Amino acid sequence: MSKSTKERAQAKRIVQEQLARERRRTVTLWTTVGVVTLLVLAGLIGWAAVASQDKGTSGKLTVPPTAVDDGTAFARGSGPVIIDIYEDFMCPACHQFETGAGPTLTQLVDAGKVTVRYHPIAILDRYSSTEYSTRSAGASAAAAEGGKFLEYHDALYANQPPENSAGLDDAKLIELGKSVGLTDQAFADAIKNKTYTAWATKVTDTASARGVTGTPTVMVAGKKLDNPTPEALSAAVGAAGA
Repeated sequence: MSKSTKERAQAKRIVQEQLARERRRTVTLWTTVGVVTLLVLAGLIGWAAVASQDKGTSGKLTVPPTAVDDGTAFARGSGPVIIDIYEDFMCPACHQFETGAGPTLTQLVDAGKVTVRYHPIAILDRYSSTEYSTRSAGASAAAAEGGKFLEYHDALYANQPPENSAGLDDAKLIELGKSVGLTDQAFADAIKNKTYTAWATKVTDTASARGVTGTPTVMVAGKKLDNPTPEALSAAVGAAGA
């Protein structure tokens, strides 16, 4: 083989090797692009599924049909003097207030002197690992829809979990409902589907806009009681004309 023939053969081999390398790079590039594209699509699909789930449950504002005061409270009684009570079911001081003032509230309602409006708010979610304040407020709204707000309200306090705990789980919230006569599947579904989560947030935001900074906050005829004892309640109702 002549020298020129060898040189041509060598040049041809070099060209072929370069072409092969280019083909491998092209295949690798498009394989990488394909993998990245699939990962991006999978991420988008996953995000859309989560977003759709959130939108269909806790993101949708559902106001209980029995709620009063711009959909933020549940009323008891029909007397002329309005008592507004802002409570958090995780709050020990709220439990103490209900234990001490509950009988007086009942007497005032039965005497036709007051209308008590309960505002379940959620400001203590940081004291549980499951946002119990929000979940229990939402559960009380479901109980109100079933016509058992006060009974469920009392059951929640009777079974109040300690602060810095997980709080009651959904199964226990449903069980408490059954104990007060909420046996309809709609009540359980409202808790499982977080039907009133957005509502609990709205009630809390409204309370904050009204100047409520802690719980319990008790107002008689629009005036806050600094020390809402049974005696102070009775005196404030009397001063309001009842």
